[in-house]
Amino acid sequence: MATPAPSFTTTSSSSLGAVGRLTPTTTSNTITTALPSSSNNTFQFPRDTLHSQHSKWASLILSYCAYHKLYKLSLSSPSTEDLFHNRRIDRRLSLSDRREVLDFMRRDGRAEFIKPGNSSSSSATAAALNTLTGGDDGSEGVAGGVGGGGGDVWWVYWRTPEEWAALVEAWVDETAQKGTVLTLYELSQGEDTTGTEFHGLDLELLQKALQVLVKRNKAQIFGQEDQLGVKFF
Repeated sequence: MATPAPSFTTTSSSSLGAVGRLTPTTTSNTITTALPSSSNNTFQFPRDTLHSQHSKWASLILSYCAYHKLYKLSLSSPSTEDLFHNRRIDRRLSLSDRREVLDFMRRDGRAEFIKPGNSSSSSATAAALNTLTGGDDGSEGVAGGVGGGGGDVWWVYWRTPEEWAALVEAWVDETAQKGTVLTLYELSQGEDTTGTEFHGLDLELLQKALQVLVKRNKAQIFGQEDQLGVKFF
C-alpha cells in the first residue's frame, strides 16, 4: 500500500498562504469525493464553491508534491494519475480541470506553466549533473521530479523560489559561507548540505532561488552552463 501523502492546513480559508506557515498532516486522497456527479467530472459549481474546490485541490497538490519532493508535475503523465484519480469511487479529475486548478495555483504564486520546448540556461547543468548522479532519459536524476513524461508540465511551488532562497541564505549565514565560491553541484548534492531542506533541489529551481539572492546583491553567479558557480556576500 502506498504511503499516504501529507496535506497542508491553513489558518485562512481565502488563501493558501505561505507554505512555510502551513501545517503538514497525513491524509488519504479523499478530496476526489467532492467531484461532481456528472459523467465528465468537470467543475460545475457556483463561484464560491468553485473557489473552495480549487483551494482544496491546490492544497492536495502542494501536499503531494512536497511529500514526494516533486518540483515539476506533468498533468498528463500516467505516473501522476494516483493524484487525480480516486479509484475507490472511480472518480477522476479531467485534464481540463487539472489545468484549471494549476492556473488557480499560478495566480496564487504556487505554480508556473513550463512552455513546451522551453529551455533555460540551466539545461546543460541539469543534464551534466544527471550524468554525475546516475540519471538518464529513463530516470529522475537530480533535475527530475516531473513525475514521468508527457506534456502539460508545471512547476509546483510548495516552496517558492523566494522561500528556497531564504533557506539557502540562512544556511550561508549559519555555516559562514560568505565570500566562499560553491558550485551548484556542491549546493544541491554536496556533503555539506546533507540534511538541509534544499539538498537535492532541482537545478533549475535552485538557479531561480539563487537569482533571487543575486537581485538582492546577496550572491553572484558566474561560469558557463555545466560549470556554474555562486559566490555569496
